[in-house]
Amino acid sequence: MKRPSFVLLIIALVLLIDQVLKVWIKTHLTYGEEFGILGLSWARIHFVENEGMAFGLSFGGTGGKLALSLFRIFAVLFLVYIIRTLIRGKESYGLLACFALITAGAIGNIIDSAAYGLIFSESSYHGIAELFPEGGGYAGLLHGRVVDMLYFPVIDTFLPQWLPLWGGERFQFFKPVFNIADASISTGVISLLLFHRGFLRTGRSRQTEQAAPTTGVSVEKV
Repeated sequence: MKRPSFVLLIIALVLLIDQVLKVWIKTHLTYGEEFGILGLSWARIHFVENEGMAFGLSFGGTGGKLALSLFRIFAVLFLVYIIRTLIRGKESYGLLACFALITAGAIGNIIDSAAYGLIFSESSYHGIAELFPEGGGYAGLLHGRVVDMLYFPVIDTFLPQWLPLWGGERFQFFKPVFNIADASISTGVISLLLFHRGFLRTGRSRQTEQAAPTTGVSVEKV
């Protein structure tokens, strides 16, 4: 498979899974509703929304929401430029996959922010959102909320009473609720840090360095 097709396939698959799941959640669950994945107590679908940051975080109200949405758009444009450069440089498929995952995740959350406020009615604890409501959506362009649903409280316990400061308090790991787009971004970034540290340091992969012609003459010390 050619590199451009490889990148587009990854982005398309992530976006398809991300958006299908989000639309299903919005049109089938009330806000805060949850159920176990395959009956597991530590792996759940839990419907919440946030103002645009990853893992359920919020940022700066209406103005911050707009700034974050615009930042995401510029970030995606920059990522597309990087991917085009990597393709022209015939970089490895692994490196391209990392940037494709990051790009797909960013686009997925941009779609929520840009469109969901226009095409969905408000989700609430007592009612399910409607797609394309007659009275219009709950927010304007770039002011929609991002849908989160993946919740993995693998550890859910209470800290021992003898522990200073936090004794007796509830402790959960992993507490944040996130979505497929967040997971895609995290997977791409972690893979870059683990397997492509050389590229992050120099901006060039080992493959490119090996392929570059050598013009200098090495002089061996006696």
